[in-house]
Amino acid sequence: MTLDAVEPLAVDPLLDDPGTRIIVCCGSGGVGKTTTAAALGVRAAERGRKVVVLTIDPARRLAQSMGIDSLDNTPRRVKDVQGDGELHAMMLDMKRTFDEIVEAHADPARAKAILTNPFYQSLSAGFAGTQEYMAMEKLGQLRAQDEWDLIVVDTPPSRSALDFLDAPKRLGSFLDGKFIKLLMAPAKMGGRAGMKFLNVGMSMMTGTLGKLLGGPFLNDVQTFVAAMDTMFGGFRTRADATYRLLQAPGTAFLVVAAPERDALREAAYFVERLAADSMPLAGLVLNRVHDSAAARLSAERALAAAEHLAEEGPERDAGAAADRSVEDSAGENLDGRRIVDQEAGKAGDRGPGDSSPDADGSPNQSQGVDSVDRLTAALLRLHAERMQVIARERRTRERFTALHPEVAVTEVAALPGDVHDLAGLRAIGDRLAAGASPTGAA
Repeated sequence: MTLDAVEPLAVDPLLDDPGTRIIVCCGSGGVGKTTTAAALGVRAAERGRKVVVLTIDPARRLAQSMGIDSLDNTPRRVKDVQGDGELHAMMLDMKRTFDEIVEAHADPARAKAILTNPFYQSLSAGFAGTQEYMAMEKLGQLRAQDEWDLIVVDTPPSRSALDFLDAPKRLGSFLDGKFIKLLMAPAKMGGRAGMKFLNVGMSMMTGTLGKLLGGPFLNDVQTFVAAMDTMFGGFRTRADATYRLLQAPGTAFLVVAAPERDALREAAYFVERLAADSMPLAGLVLNRVHDSAAARLSAERALAAAEHLAEEGPERDAGAAADRSVEDSAGENLDGRRIVDQEAGKAGDRGPGDSSPDADGSPNQSQGVDSVDRLTAALLRLHAERMQVIARERRTRERFTALHPEVAVTEVAALPGDVHDLAGLRAIGDRLAAGASPTGAA
């Protein structure tokens, strides 16, 4: 299937629909998810909706582009938004979100014991999948507040786009795992019997785990597990609830990708996963697409023209020299002394390669023409390289389209630099909505 046959992604109807309550921008890292999410938020707010954008971007470019000094775990109002809507933005603080969960679901004494526990501090700051899980926790919190018409989520910059969907299950598997159950057993049994059970269990699992972990660390883990025991079920329950929220009709997934093989392969995996999990896909945002205003000039013709100009220069120089020889001979027949004197004088005044006037007083144009030809040839070669990039990107997109012809697509062209302000985000929103004629980048 060709790109012309692909259904365009209708961005504005998606943003205007009051039934759309959550838009999740997902994809592999480095494809422009953050800017896409921010541009969608700006456009939706300026079309009258009350929007919050949740980003997990460590570069903090979102705050800069929205004119906010900094973003944190609390939504902050964005100024200078046009229209009747509102735009708020926030950046996920993974550890603070984890702390909020503990504080909300444990009594003060137990919460303090958990928050000061060394193992908890390590877990909340860097456990594999914690960032993705906390992003879903924060999404669930925002949706439960029912304060926003639309929540736009910029998913974490994970190695794989699937990490966002897999994180709750991974954390659930960790909480349900044999290791955690084994550590919970001593607290339930208590006393020496508990420690004996723990030691036996550890021996059965690895035989050397206690030596590898060390006694203090093992005690920290056991204390953490005992304090968190009553909260484990809550983690699983909320994760399941947020997962169902992602499957609900009010949610729309936008897969963001660059027109590159790896990014579109990742996008294809994500599209297939969304379908398998019955999650609503709105379409594909194809970012940083290259285009040319002179697309009718093919790479082959441009290269051929460049080669012709490169070959024409020496031939023109030889022809010009022959013409001058004939003219000089004719001049000598008329006034040989004058021609010889003029050439001798000018040879002394200018060195080799000088572009001063010719012997008859007319400008020396051969070198000027050569300079123009060299510049033209270089530009033609650059155009040929660009057309080759465009052709490669088109083939890559068509392979994706052949696999997933049902996915609506909008294209956004590459810009020479990043977007740094609201005006830039507004322009990106315009281009996202235009879709078929990319002239800007996310």
